[in-house]
Amino acid sequence: MPTTAERRPQSPHWPRHLASHLTLPETNLFYNAEVSAVRYPDKPFIVFYDTPVSFAEFKDEAERIAGFLQHECGVQAGDRVLLYMQNSPQWVIAYYGILRANAVVVPVNPMNLTDELAHYVEDSGATTAFVAQDLYPRIAPLVGGSEEGAGLRHLIVATYSDYLKTTPHLAPPEFVSAPRHVDGPGVLHWADALAARHAPGPLTAGPDDLCVMPYTSGTTGKPKGCMHTHRSVMSTAVGGVNWFSGCQDSIQLSVLPLFHVTGMQGGMNGPLFSGSTIVLLPRWDRDAAARAIGHYRINGWQAISTMVVDFVSNPRLGDYDLSSLAWVRGGGATMPDAVVKKLRDLTGLEFVEGYGMSETMAGTHINPPQRPKPQCLGIPVFDVDARVIDPVTLEEVAPGETGELVMHAPQVMQGYWRDPKATRDAFVERDGRRFLRTGDLVRCDDEGYYFMTDRLKRMINASGYKVWPAEVEALMYRHPAIKEVCVIGAHDARRGETVKAVVVLDPNRTAEVREEDVVAWAHDNMAAYKAPRIVEFVDTLPKSGSGKILWRKLQEEEAHAHDGGAGTRG
Repeated sequence: MPTTAERRPQSPHWPRHLASHLTLPETNLFYNAEVSAVRYPDKPFIVFYDTPVSFAEFKDEAERIAGFLQHECGVQAGDRVLLYMQNSPQWVIAYYGILRANAVVVPVNPMNLTDELAHYVEDSGATTAFVAQDLYPRIAPLVGGSEEGAGLRHLIVATYSDYLKTTPHLAPPEFVSAPRHVDGPGVLHWADALAARHAPGPLTAGPDDLCVMPYTSGTTGKPKGCMHTHRSVMSTAVGGVNWFSGCQDSIQLSVLPLFHVTGMQGGMNGPLFSGSTIVLLPRWDRDAAARAIGHYRINGWQAISTMVVDFVSNPRLGDYDLSSLAWVRGGGATMPDAVVKKLRDLTGLEFVEGYGMSETMAGTHINPPQRPKPQCLGIPVFDVDARVIDPVTLEEVAPGETGELVMHAPQVMQGYWRDPKATRDAFVERDGRRFLRTGDLVRCDDEGYYFMTDRLKRMINASGYKVWPAEVEALMYRHPAIKEVCVIGAHDARRGETVKAVVVLDPNRTAEVREEDVVAWAHDNMAAYKAPRIVEFVDTLPKSGSGKILWRKLQEEEAHAHDGGAGTRG
């Protein structure tokens, strides 16, 4: 029987080579590693500064890590395990080692600091974490936990330079090349985990078992775990490969952070399914990316718009050979027309934009590669039933009118971990099905393309990272001189949006602190992408009759303010 998505009108520009329905494998995600290891045992899956990791080596090391988790860390089926590293071979191997142990991956942004990490540990209930040596000092204070046994007990510490087994053509950054040994409570070493050669127990996880739990925030300020099964992760991984005609001989640049669902799916899980090769870079560097494209003959690059803006503005770009590049795609924020034109002029390629969320494990809407539209979310992909509703009445709006985007689709999460109320609030029922409320206001044109018009939810999009003001405010209230604070988005030519804090100081501390002091404090106490780069001191914040801060009023005032207004930029 056709799905609801198949019965609904489809864009006339749906890719002709694709069926509208995508049959998903009835397997767990680790099975993809087994298949590719048998099909292409000696072919590189990962290339890290000229050091290859073949598909057979990858599967073998992931199984050894799984065995170590089970035998030495006591990890059991369904347990959550934190993964806190920069992009590296160990990140990918650990991810699949966790899955092979029948456990659940909790990917963590490597920008997060100790106070932020504490929530992930407490909320997920994880007792084991993978961490790289450069990030170890941030997570070390969280080992020990409470008398009841909560908290981290095992830290498997990886050293990036273990995977620099040859003199690389492209010089790695110092934090990658530095051999560093750390010791402390609960520390176990990656090299020792591999050397132990523990065989894992049976692989029992099925397609509907939990697989990965990326965290997202919201209006309450506390990050929430999005519960994804092997099936929902498989949906966008396999869907992306099919949408863009991926094959085993593709070579892809994986520089988007793998903790983020777009990088995770497009830069790791999809390529493993298709048997293609990924060239890993741990951080964004426009010259390193350009050199890698030429040296490795990379033909595909998944990016966010701020990366592309930086890439095409490089005055040295003409020195690099980009002739192998066949596609560039991504999202994160609307791509400016001028940048799209510059990319086209330099490479002959169109930037193909898409739309997705942590709650949907990446893309639900992607532009057709043969006919993308600029500043467009795209069209709903395989089996996505997307509708536009009035956010108050919850009834569908007329075609072409603006409303909230809601979706029923195989990639939609099961719900939020240990938060039934937030889960209930996130869904609405229509035609006997659960639809995820995105909080994004969109319109759909007469060709079935979706365009973002506004946000219903309070969120800032800074360089493709979602920043939730309530979370930043909760952290900023720890500053001893801050009496009240309201966090809003401000225009930024490079980041699209940046974070601004409007602050009322404690009247007893007004002479002791400057705006730039608050900026510096924020950078020291929260992830860099969240930290306000603009701080403005005011005497009072606008409030409603019930005493609530009128953040929307401040946001509207900021939108109409003259460029270069008051405030200190970090």
